[in-house]
Amino acid sequence: MIKLKGAGVSAGYGIGRAVVVRQADLDYSAREFTTADEEKARLADAAGRYRTETRALADRLKEEAGGKNAEILEGHLAMLDDPFMLGQMNENIDGGQTAEAAVDAVCTMFYQMFASADDALLRQRATDVNDIKTSLLQLLLGVKTVDLAAVEPGSVLVAADFTPSMTSAMNRKNTVAMVAETGGVTSHSAILARAFEMPAVLSAAGACTQIHDGDLVIADGFSGDLFIAPDEETVEAYRQKQAEYSKEKALLDVYRTRPTVTKSGVHRSVYANIGSPAEAQVALESSAEGIGLFRTEFLFMDRPALPDEEEQYKAYAEVAEAMAGKEVIIRTLDVGGDKDIPYLQMEKEENPFLGCRAIRYCLKHPEVFKVQLRALLRAACCGRIKIMLPMICTAEEIRQARALIAECAGELAAEGKPFRRDVPVGIMVETPAAALTSDLLAKEADFFSIGTNDLTGYVTACDRGNADVAYLYDAMQPAVQRAIQMTIENARRAGIPVGMCGEAAADARLIPQLNAWGLDEFSVSPSSVLSTRKCICACD
Repeated sequence: MIKLKGAGVSAGYGIGRAVVVRQADLDYSAREFTTADEEKARLADAAGRYRTETRALADRLKEEAGGKNAEILEGHLAMLDDPFMLGQMNENIDGGQTAEAAVDAVCTMFYQMFASADDALLRQRATDVNDIKTSLLQLLLGVKTVDLAAVEPGSVLVAADFTPSMTSAMNRKNTVAMVAETGGVTSHSAILARAFEMPAVLSAAGACTQIHDGDLVIADGFSGDLFIAPDEETVEAYRQKQAEYSKEKALLDVYRTRPTVTKSGVHRSVYANIGSPAEAQVALESSAEGIGLFRTEFLFMDRPALPDEEEQYKAYAEVAEAMAGKEVIIRTLDVGGDKDIPYLQMEKEENPFLGCRAIRYCLKHPEVFKVQLRALLRAACCGRIKIMLPMICTAEEIRQARALIAECAGELAAEGKPFRRDVPVGIMVETPAAALTSDLLAKEADFFSIGTNDLTGYVTACDRGNADVAYLYDAMQPAVQRAIQMTIENARRAGIPVGMCGEAAADARLIPQLNAWGLDEFSVSPSSVLSTRKCICACD
């Protein structure tokens, strides 16, 4: 048995036989130029077939996953129908290039143009251009790839990456899971996997080399664990998890419309954690009562430069508007630690988790921080936004952040731009320092949110990725429990709301105790909203 680790981006457990989608050989160097007319005719034929196939996929996707998801492929069609794209290809053919070379050259030009754009939506189109290029080259060269619509029942699809057209072409009935070496929670493939309610593990390094066609594979869409050729004991354990998950999903549906109220009549709130504007819709569909954590660092990752104020404003406003009056707690940039952003050129540190990360980086670089703060103040006009500061250790850090917020408000007022002055400013309690001085910090903050993922590691001095000490990484540890209890009690004494946005908020072992201590808000992954609500409703 081989075990790989990736990112679980779509909930569920997939058990099935691997179908490995190898990258097609698109080498066209042996192709010789015929005549311009013949090459243009070949290009027109390939483009026509591409339109037909893509339109069929888009129509199917619209029926299966909704019009919003089909827009990805409709965007491909619109791009190809742009007179400039095909026109430039034909011009290149007139200049003596084969149809393949013309497609490659023009699509590469468009890719580079989109990849360097300031706007996030334009940068996403770079991926779309690559998808178009690959599809056209396959059609021109007659390259046959795995027919994703014809895979056998119980297939686990494995690829280096899943393009939108690949994801859309899948046979949902026969595919039990998706596995890829690249991609994250905000990628097209992740969004579509969630729309399909299909387990997915992405960023699984070595998957295409370690997994072979026909291998039995288990994909855990919660933890990101992959098991190749698992033993009978592991298979049986995961079949049990599958059965329990299916039963739980069916039973949980009743909680979709139920209020989050304990047996004694106390109302609690169940919010969702998200990492992109697109996930706001997923949160709503899960019946989340708000957004307890919007991880903004995903706007900054996988790109060549910082997102500007306008781009950030649009992303935050999109979430606020989608939530339609529900609270949206947006965490400011949490860079550093395990979140490396190369273009920020952060100094290499011996202990990055203890170094210049999160609020420490932002206060050191106000030119970066203020862009985000201005965008947040402007977006707050579109809904109930709250600003949350990560990695706080001292009251002075809160005061410095508030001073920058006030500075940004003054600038926006002078520029005549609409914004909100009264945006609540809270903190994440995720360091021992913050927990131990939570009575003092409560005087400076409008709300608390306990980040148990980091808090557990810091309190127990444990690296959760180290198997030798992993037994210590548990929010049930007495030291962690005391830190949580202290924080909740100090928040309540100060009269400020207190939530939790770490994994422990969905832990059935801990929920009754959190409720008893008086936790107001439980923020969990969208897939855990209903189960968390069920646990809370069962509390006294």
